[in-house]
Amino acid sequence: MPPAAWLTVLGVTAAALIAAFLLVGLEGNLAYVLPRRLNRIGAMVLVAVAVGVSTVLFQTVTGNRILTPSIMGLDALYLLIQTVLVFVLGAGTLLTLGAPLRFGIEVSLLVGFSWLLYRWLFLGSGRSLHLLLLVGIVFGVFFRGASSLLQRLMDPSEFIILQDLFFASFNRVDPLLLLISAVAVVGLCVPAWRLRHRLDVLALGRETAVGLGVDYRRTVTLVLVICSVLVAVSTALVGPSTFFGLLVSALAYQLCTQFRHAVVLPVAVLLGVIALVGGQLVLEQVLAFDTALSIVIEFTGGIVFLVLLLKGRIR
Repeated sequence: MPPAAWLTVLGVTAAALIAAFLLVGLEGNLAYVLPRRLNRIGAMVLVAVAVGVSTVLFQTVTGNRILTPSIMGLDALYLLIQTVLVFVLGAGTLLTLGAPLRFGIEVSLLVGFSWLLYRWLFLGSGRSLHLLLLVGIVFGVFFRGASSLLQRLMDPSEFIILQDLFFASFNRVDPLLLLISAVAVVGLCVPAWRLRHRLDVLALGRETAVGLGVDYRRTVTLVLVICSVLVAVSTALVGPSTFFGLLVSALAYQLCTQFRHAVVLPVAVLLGVIALVGGQLVLEQVLAFDTALSIVIEFTGGIVFLVLLLKGRIR
């Protein structure tokens, strides 16, 4: 099927699922229910855009379709931030802390950590993206170990509250934070879209891209900054989603016969919207399950990760 046909089918499917999520079971006080559903849909779409775009871009610059920005330890750092805040301030103080302040702290720390890792690109010819990723993995293990230690030392009642923050949730998104995040994500997606042709060349490899006149270091740095902010905003808004990006990017590349970013990027975003909105709709209206959608997505994404690993899709 040509790319235009896939975009049409996925776009219509995503729109139909959004309409169904808004209207199915809509009864009672519409002024109370409808705004909350709109807020949840806005969060799902925003996360789909941020995670889909950042994962495709990150896989392009690393030359590896099995990696995601979360592999650099950003999700583990998010869990450590939440654990430290609960351990130091207490769960009650954390819940009463202003949402914009918490959001600002989390985004700043996540972006700052990413930027420190990216500086490895400029420390000499011996540095590489693969070393950057290895350092990110090591930091991720360290962050998880530190989080586990603090969790064992804290009060059990506070640990129960902390556990709710470990999974992505679209039910507790603050409307103000959603608006701020939307502005940030749109502002970053514009330059990412303008880079689509250079990204096509970059996907051919570093030597080829340099030979064709692409400013490799500048382009990669810009892409990595865009990825870090997108992932930081998405994670701080709803929580960590380790394998969601891998899931939508793998499906996008399977559907696309042409690996041009002008096609892959919107396909990945639409697949993300379908997965989140459709999955939440099925869980609530069909299966009547009271569980976090992120758990199901992470489980499915983990299976996709293992399949890609066993098939030797690492380039």
